Amino acid sequence: MEEPTSFTLASKQPEWRHAMNEEFDALLQNGMWDLVPSSPTMNIIGYKWVFRIKHRADGSIEHHKAWLVAKGFHQQPGLDYGETFSLVVKPITICTVLSLTVARGWSIRQLDIKNAFLHGLLDEPVFMQQPPGFIHPQMPSHVCRLHKALYGLKQAPRAWFARLSSRLNELGFLPSKSDSSLFILRTPHLMCFVLIYMDDIIVTCSDSSAITSFISQLGTEFVVKDLGPLNFFLGVKVLFISGGLLLSQHRYIINLLRKVHMVDAKPVTSPMSSAHTLSQFVGDAFDAPTLYRSTVEAFQ
Repeated sequence: MEEPTSFTLASKQPEWRHAMNEEFDALLQNGMWDLVPSSPTMNIIGYKWVFRIKHRADGSIEHHKAWLVAKGFHQQPGLDYGETFSLVVKPITICTVLSLTVARGWSIRQLDIKNAFLHGLLDEPVFMQQPPGFIHPQMPSHVCRLHKALYGLKQAPRAWFARLSSRLNELGFLPSKSDSSLFILRTPHLMCFVLIYMDDIIVTCSDSSAITSFISQLGTEFVVKDLGPLNFFLGVKVLFISGGLLLSQHRYIINLLRKVHMVDAKPVTSPMSSAHTLSQFVGDAFDAPTLYRSTVEAFQ
């Protein structure tokens, strides 16, 4: 089964119609918007439905998922959004915390926040069209005034980070001076670290029972999914071995090799000659220069 690319196509299939109904009901229950009369002074942005099929490990279909996404490129700076920069944890911070957990033998767990961005509160007035198929019968000409950060809004990541940071502060965590996406809880008998990258969270504590308590406390405000021991984070496979951790990007490398049609290429152990130079004037041009540039960038 293919994933539909439009509302028109999706609405003809019952499984996708059900997925859209489920998403729309969840948005209403979450208090995402109120309907207000439209005005010529409003910047009314559009929307788009996005559809994905989630598969089980054996390849069978687990469920159909639909997202209502705002067209953030319709937003106007200073009118319906301000600051958009959102902090994410630095790679060096992740490596440092992982090294610390290994050295001290701490447990480390990975969490996922369901519909994370939808928890972010908006400071600016944002107006969006009512999506066809879900237009209020008594108020068909009204528009949605958003109260929370719908997917696609320029300020959505920043709004979510602010909401999560506020909750962590309430629980006693303070941001690190070296990395504001690392939150630390320090008491005479306990130390915990929480690392944040969008809606992906890593938590480790000197006492494993404190991790369970943290998940429970966070769950009073958000729907938290405990993914268990750290396994796969930001494209990196984490393998627990005797006395340490092994970080692997095997899947990333294989996908990159497939992209450049080099899965069956013969590897060599010798490095490229340091005396070899490339010139934009001498030699044959690459067949696909854009692919070459993107491949080089992928190694950064």
